[in-house]
Amino acid sequence: MIKEKRILKKYTQQEMAELLGISLRQYVRIDKEEDLPRRDILKKLIVELDLSDYELGQYIREIANKIA
Repeated sequence: MIKEKRILKKYTQQEMAELLGISLRQYVRIDKEEDLPRRDILKKLIVELDLSDYELGQYIREIANKIA
């Protein structure tokens, strides 16, 4: 879902990493839903990608299910 929102906003992975203040490698893990970002990064994602509360909850549940 994050990847799709990023593409709709026309950001590259590198641009998102820079906006979030993290490495490209870290952002790729977020894009692939392999890692739950820290709270401060989540806050920035919400703003940059205009995530709704529902979308954020869905994203967190999907990652929790993958790493459980």
